[in-house]
Amino acid sequence: MRIGFVGLGKMGLNMAQRLIQDGHQIVGFARHESSRAAAAEKGAETADSLAALADKLSTPKIMWLMIPAGEPCEKTVNLLTSFLSKGDIIIDGGNSYYKDSIRRAQFLKDKGIHFLDVGTSGGIWGLKLGYCLMIGGERDIFNRLEPVFKSLAPKDGYAYMGGHGAGHFVKMIHNGIEYAMLQAYAEGFDLMQAKKEYNLDLAKISHLWNQGSVVRSWLLELAENMFNKNADLENIQGYVADSGEGRWTVEEALASNIPAPVITLSLLERFASRRDDSFAAKVLAGLRDEFGGHGVKYER
Repeated sequence: MRIGFVGLGKMGLNMAQRLIQDGHQIVGFARHESSRAAAAEKGAETADSLAALADKLSTPKIMWLMIPAGEPCEKTVNLLTSFLSKGDIIIDGGNSYYKDSIRRAQFLKDKGIHFLDVGTSGGIWGLKLGYCLMIGGERDIFNRLEPVFKSLAPKDGYAYMGGHGAGHFVKMIHNGIEYAMLQAYAEGFDLMQAKKEYNLDLAKISHLWNQGSVVRSWLLELAENMFNKNADLENIQGYVADSGEGRWTVEEALASNIPAPVITLSLLERFASRRDDSFAAKVLAGLRDEFGGHGVKYER
């Protein structure tokens, strides 16, 4: 398929490259020329504006957005409506709030434009391993674009979740769970690092726990990588950002009268990390960089 790709950052560029490797034609747009140049090196055709991008696509046009949630996504969707026609398709693969996706789907429907919300997980490792895709919207549009999802995902790595907003809702909860899992690992490694008399090898323990333990996971593989590179996480600030999904998950729990104490506390611990430079916070910051390339703050 021929697909317009808006946003060629850490995930967007890798997703475009994975699609190209599977025979799809990608026309990419990013604000920065260096990002467009990087995409061109991977085999993508590029455009220097959204209008030019739309002109290079055949009808029905498919636009996949990998841009930040909130105002950037809102502005881009609104602007794209000037260049798209009835029957065209917009896919939001970012971490938008699911209620925004429901609203945007209705806005686009009134213009005859189809919309899919695709919760995307896989971080910077998705190029090699594939992306887990949680997809919401019209079922017939999902069916039409299934070859694209098959190219991006590993085996059984994509699924239709339901109507508009369902994909981003499931991804929101996914990320809320991620917050809690990361926090549990961080606290455990903090306890072991504090037991100075044993001089525990955290990389060795991470590897050990992945050999049949009930807490084995990909996150532990990343922890092993992280501790092998920097055993004491020296010079990493224990500052842990949050990108919104954890807050939205807690808000959903409150609105639904569903107790979610572990996810809630994991969110609050991220707030605390911005005041207290603990080892647990360093583990959290380091792990987020390992799986998502989110970056860490280093001490000066």
